[in-house]
Amino acid sequence: MQESKRQKQVARLIQEELSDIFQRQGLNIFHGGMISISQVKMTPDLLEARIYLSFYQITDPDQMLALIKDRKWEIKKELAARIKHQLRRIPELQFFRDDTLDYVFRLEEIFKKIHEQDKPADE
Repeated sequence: MQESKRQKQVARLIQEELSDIFQRQGLNIFHGGMISISQVKMTPDLLEARIYLSFYQITDPDQMLALIKDRKWEIKKELAARIKHQLRRIPELQFFRDDTLDYVFRLEEIFKKIHEQDKPADE
């Protein structure tokens, strides 16, 4: 089902505010790695926000995701303070790991191997 205009607007608002919250709380840079909010999807009733996090050079992304989930209440409280005048109800936050980057890196490695195998031996 296609997202409505309002769903996209609310998702964009939440993504911008959460990015700023992560930056202020120091959640975006962790042990030399980086966390970014790659996408926010809203349910049609705007009561749930599905937040997809992209982890770059984080040794244990699952542990970091668990840490963020543990701090969900604190993050939601900060978000509520920022957007309380724009939404009637603050959506429930659900965090997920966005592994698109992992797939991209794996595909690049596969393409490199294929390219190396296709090279003639005299090069």
